[in-house]
Amino acid sequence: MDSLSAELAALRPRMEAVSLAIHARPELKFDEFHAQQVLTRWLAEEGFTVTSGAGGLDTAFVATHHGPEPGPYVAVLAEYDALPGVGHGCGHNLIAAGAAAAAVAVVRALPAHPGTVAVIGTPGEEMGGAGKIRLAEAGVFDGVDAAVMFHPGDRWLTGRPGLAAAHLRVAFTGLGAHASVSPWQGRSALAAAQLFLNALDAMRQFVPPTVRLHGIVSDGGQAPNVVPARAAVDLYVRDRTAVSTKALVERVRAAAAGAALATQTEAEVSETGPLYAERRNNAVLAELFGDAVRTLGADIGPCDPDAPAGSSDIGNLSQLLPVIHPYVQIADAGTPAHSDAMREAAATPLAHDRTQTAATGLADVVAQLLTEPGVLAAARAEFEDVSV
Repeated sequence: MDSLSAELAALRPRMEAVSLAIHARPELKFDEFHAQQVLTRWLAEEGFTVTSGAGGLDTAFVATHHGPEPGPYVAVLAEYDALPGVGHGCGHNLIAAGAAAAAVAVVRALPAHPGTVAVIGTPGEEMGGAGKIRLAEAGVFDGVDAAVMFHPGDRWLTGRPGLAAAHLRVAFTGLGAHASVSPWQGRSALAAAQLFLNALDAMRQFVPPTVRLHGIVSDGGQAPNVVPARAAVDLYVRDRTAVSTKALVERVRAAAAGAALATQTEAEVSETGPLYAERRNNAVLAELFGDAVRTLGADIGPCDPDAPAGSSDIGNLSQLLPVIHPYVQIADAGTPAHSDAMREAAATPLAHDRTQTAATGLADVVAQLLTEPGVLAAARAEFEDVSV
């Protein structure tokens, strides 16, 4: 642990520079070419073998460092996409820079480590991009024994639940007409969208409190004097499990069909991205992370399975192998994620202090997975226990 802390202290200037460079040039899902270049250049300089465009995704990458002896394959995950209008209001610049720093620290401290240390660049986590799902389907995670990452937030937590999420677009097709001269000749797709949203609001009383239904009108017509022939609602449907989420999607489909029937329009429901699965946090590895950052002064709390949660494609990966996704406090408690305030916090010295701590914690977990067989065995045993 001491040697890892020393390496992370030495890496701090480069880590912060990489983080700020990504923060200053926010890129949306699957357009993160600058972030990819900044990260892979650093990793290549540190002796990692870099493959860009991994899994058929242009902005993904896999950077590996192989030890002289066989052993576990442990991946540190980097996210680096931004949000529309908010930039890095989710702090992915810190995730990316911290992931690279953690992996480099392990290799510097343990140059003859067994097995493989990898940084896997996973683009498109936001907006239903499902980068990790697409990479897993392409075989990028085949052979990976465990994967670790952290996420910025407003508190320290060893883990957090993650809801399953369906990403939908409900498109209505009507009939255009002059909105003043002959509106009766038209059939308003926007009226159908409004009725559909009202149906969702009526549904809210009759779904479990764990459900989240939210969206936007992404197409509401082009001119106020034309009856809209096209309208669309983009929405997310979330619940605790993929099974319950899929069942709720069928109710959403029925609401869309009802709105179309009432307005004499047509409805088409499509997916704008793959379903995000619920998250399985590996408690064995999460507690190792917690122990490591506590020794560095972090007041980290346990995972609360009943806490409010968002969704991430890390959930799908957690169904395939042991993963951790702890949270690191970079802003005052109560600072909302996906906000201007969180974006500003993600570029502060405090955020980089906390990222250095988190990267040290990840590095410690990776080192133990590589060098202590019992740690990986315990993580695997928990993962294979379906009752957990």
